Amino acid sequence: MQKNLLVLIDTNVWVSAFINRNGYPAKVKEAFVNHEFDIAISPPLLQELSDVLRRPRIINLCKITDEEVDLFIEILAGTGHKVYLTNDINLCRDDKDNMVLETAVKSGAKYLVTRDDDIKRDPKLIEEMERYGVKVLPVSKFLNMLSQSA
Repeated sequence: MQKNLLVLIDTNVWVSAFINRNGYPAKVKEAFVNHEFDIAISPPLLQELSDVLRRPRIINLCKITDEEVDLFIEILAGTGHKVYLTNDINLCRDDKDNMVLETAVKSGAKYLVTRDDDIKRDPKLIEEMERYGVKVLPVSKFLNMLSQSA
């Protein structure tokens, strides 16, 4: 049973939270850990996050172990509202971004939080997502919204 606001957090936000543990994305991760919202997730997004966090460059930047990556992925998979994709949403020029959009739509997420300019700076895409009931927000605006509703 969903108790909180349902939000899709894009992979780039999660990765940024690991890279800079004091930045806005880290505050989003902290809010998730504190149960301030629920997350929407799909198997392809979990796989993408796992793959990105295991890249040598990211491991060096974040100083994380495979065990820490596994634990975080398990937490997301175990607590997230999981949906399965059919690849029937094609709103973005980047196919990989379409899986983010489809996960948000199919899960019924109220917000999609991203740092991806292809998503957050495309007025037509933002309008289309709002028709599906999903508001696209950059990290800072999402944090402001969370703090105002607390």
